[in-house]
Amino acid sequence: MKSRLPFVFIFLTLVLDAIGIGLILPVMPDLIREVNGGALGEAAIWGGILVTSFAVMQFLFGPVVGNLSDRFGRRPVLLVSLAVMAADYIVMAVAGSIWLLLVARLVGGITAATQSTALAFIADISKPEEKAKNFGLMGAAFGIGFVIGPAIGGGLAEFGTRAPFWAAAILAILNLLLGWFVMPETVTDKIRRKFEIRRANPFGAFKALNKLPGVTRYLLLFFFYELAFIVYPATWAYFTQERFAWEPGMVGLSLALFGTAMVVVQGGLIRLVLPWFGERGTVLWGFCFNALAFLCLAVVTSSTLVLILTPLTALGAVVTPALQGIMSRKAEDNQQGELQGIVSSIRSVAYIIGPLVMTQTFAAFTLSPSLPYLPGAPFVLSMLLMAVCLAIFLTRPRNSSLTKSTESG
Repeated sequence: MKSRLPFVFIFLTLVLDAIGIGLILPVMPDLIREVNGGALGEAAIWGGILVTSFAVMQFLFGPVVGNLSDRFGRRPVLLVSLAVMAADYIVMAVAGSIWLLLVARLVGGITAATQSTALAFIADISKPEEKAKNFGLMGAAFGIGFVIGPAIGGGLAEFGTRAPFWAAAILAILNLLLGWFVMPETVTDKIRRKFEIRRANPFGAFKALNKLPGVTRYLLLFFFYELAFIVYPATWAYFTQERFAWEPGMVGLSLALFGTAMVVVQGGLIRLVLPWFGERGTVLWGFCFNALAFLCLAVVTSSTLVLILTPLTALGAVVTPALQGIMSRKAEDNQQGELQGIVSSIRSVAYIIGPLVMTQTFAAFTLSPSLPYLPGAPFVLSMLLMAVCLAIFLTRPRNSSLTKSTESG
């Protein structure tokens, strides 16, 4: 059991990363209005800015933190990050201005950039034959955290808008204490390397684009798809409060249902869908299903119906693994690392742009007297992005190197 405790610590660290994100989503509309005043649409604009600032720092500092762990070790980087994360949540719990919240989100984005270090630690302590299994468990950790986070955050909101932040701080402190006692250092002088800023360039992955000409179209599809799907975390709390007057508890419950459905779809259902439709057919079905789901959410006016639709909309999440499968087949065996680096960077860029676009759209169609009142406007935008994806996918060059058997499964 003692030998497994470091693994348990890393697993809990990744779970807490996701919980920390999901925990605060249900209360953000009320918290922003509490410290800054204004209408819900104005709060949504600030919400988009806060999410984007978090994503920008995570994108910029991910490679930096990873390279720092190669130089100074995994243990100090992770423990310091957890300590700063706990302090950051405490600052958010007592913040009395929107600017202090913004600073806290900037710092939080840096501390959340430790995923690369956590995964490097798992690689250090795993036997070669166990690495794939252990990395899979780490992926599950994020899914579990995002399911638990909104549910806890929504429930704690009954005790005030600051309660979820205090809970997140306490969890971070407890995990820090666990790590202090059980986490060994795995970076030895044999593998330690000097920190060089050129290795910490977050845009470095994009340099490999010209080496992967066969996947450029699919990477564009991936970007538009991720951009569309961000409508859920970016606007859901504001949309449901504006249209259905949902309290944070109901927002948290619905997000937990959505997260659970995502785990089921990408962890289990995709294994059934791919043999039936093949990778290409799964992507096509996913684009069409998502377009319909976004349209329904944009126009539905029944609170009960939207709660039923929430987990069902996750069925469209089959697109991501199917699209990644196609891209992986298009790339050479010695290009797989480069491809995953680009995919990760593109997702990060989408998470930087998406919240701003979606929240600005929500604000425009709920505040502007010159535009029709439509709280579901961000979902209309996501539906249009799905239509763009479908058009790009169907008009791809037919001289693709993918064989018929590859696309049809």
